[in-house]
Amino acid sequence: MINRLTIEDMLQRLSIKPVNPAWSTGKETGDDTSTPFDSFSPVDGQLIASVGSASADAYDRVIEQATAAFGQWRMIPAPRRGDIVRQFGEALRSHKQDLGMLVSYEMGKSLQEGLGEVQEMIDICDFATGLSRQLYGLTMQSERPQHRMYEQWHPLGIVGIISAFNFPVAVWSWNAAIAWICGNVCVWKPSEKTPVTAVACQQLMARVLAENGIPEGVSCLVQGGRSLGEELAGDHRIALVSATGSTRMGKSVAAATAARLGRSILELGGNNALIISQHADLDVALPAAVFGAVGTAGQRCTTTRRLIIHEAVYDTFRQRLVNAYGQLRIGNPLDEQNHVGPLIDVDAVRQYEAAIASCLREGGHFAVAGTVLEGAEYVSGCYVRPCIAEVEPYFEIVKQETFAPILYLMKYRTLEEAIRIQNEVPQGLSSAIMTQNLREAEQFLSVAGSDCGIANVNIGTSGAEIGGAFGGEKDTGGGRESGSDAWKAYMRRQTNTINYSDKLPLAQGIKFDV
Repeated sequence: MINRLTIEDMLQRLSIKPVNPAWSTGKETGDDTSTPFDSFSPVDGQLIASVGSASADAYDRVIEQATAAFGQWRMIPAPRRGDIVRQFGEALRSHKQDLGMLVSYEMGKSLQEGLGEVQEMIDICDFATGLSRQLYGLTMQSERPQHRMYEQWHPLGIVGIISAFNFPVAVWSWNAAIAWICGNVCVWKPSEKTPVTAVACQQLMARVLAENGIPEGVSCLVQGGRSLGEELAGDHRIALVSATGSTRMGKSVAAATAARLGRSILELGGNNALIISQHADLDVALPAAVFGAVGTAGQRCTTTRRLIIHEAVYDTFRQRLVNAYGQLRIGNPLDEQNHVGPLIDVDAVRQYEAAIASCLREGGHFAVAGTVLEGAEYVSGCYVRPCIAEVEPYFEIVKQETFAPILYLMKYRTLEEAIRIQNEVPQGLSSAIMTQNLREAEQFLSVAGSDCGIANVNIGTSGAEIGGAFGGEKDTGGGRESGSDAWKAYMRRQTNTINYSDKLPLAQGIKFDV
């Protein structure tokens, strides 16, 4: 179990002071107008640290510093940039336990998930290091004699990253590691609900940059609330804004960047469904459904929120779920005996209660009732019981994303019906089917199947690997981050044609004699 002394030791090892002024590139900006804000742990309600918010002047200085750093960073060969990212990954390895504990304590996810988030950062650094030698262009055949055509990729400039509280550091690293090896510099605005983990990561990267004589403006951090995010989204000096958060927030970012013809990557809400076929292996389906629904206390964008179960196995699987929920241990996430930690804050608790009330009004029945937990162990007021509701697919509450451990159960008869139910929500992030029937699996993955950016067979909706491009469709935003060829979003494409003849033939056979 954790105590105050353990927290202080952890912060000291990560070089985090109890109070930090406006943090930008890892050191104090000297801005006296900065107003600190507090980070309280949802685990026990205790103050972790106070972090300064960046004033308008401090923000401008950060952008100027990043702009200057870009001029140098882009000229460093990509494999050398990759080596810097590799060193950052090694720094994360050295501090994995402390940083994982801090993620768990500040955000509320289980320690195993906190450590897993740091491992995800390490993995993307490894991936980006290899990718730094593979930013391939393309050679094309010219229709004109003695001409060569090819395309190459160049960095964009400043990449602004707006991250959410539920993955306070991993999603930043997905963007930053790839953006860095592409030759960009990054300005990160973390969630104001998890600012201390951001300071820890920024400090680690700042040390790596300093040890290599690299301008510190390559990696910048600005702390603040919604208004700072709006400033970043509308700033013409920022070439690309990658934003993770609610659909409402994403629409605002998209409008602000589009108005200045900037670029955006949006990773927004999810309302993910898991289809349980009559041909499913229920022993495999059960842990996938339970972890998908209660992992991170239901606060993942890939959380399983809807179970679409074939009528032939509905009663059996429902009872197995109820039994499994009865065995869940809820409490301090740093105690590895517990399965479920707290919600991020009391506002999230109120949203949980409101969703339950809405479900009941629409006629839902709770197989496992939800409630806010009380007692000395739940002193923060942020602990809730994961619940299971039996609903109809057309309920309005079922079409909304509630960031809490509420699982909706519904029946289906045919696979076509199940796929239609799955797709009849505004969001389109992650989806999955449990089946041992090859035809069902292929139909689910076909053009007439899942409309989500992620579609899995015989695994759950959560737990994406960094090697694949991550993102969704519809109200999820349509962006892609992390693996595959998502790196192309962080670069600009340039087509080049070289004439090495002594004539000037024109394309399309046009004649122009002078």
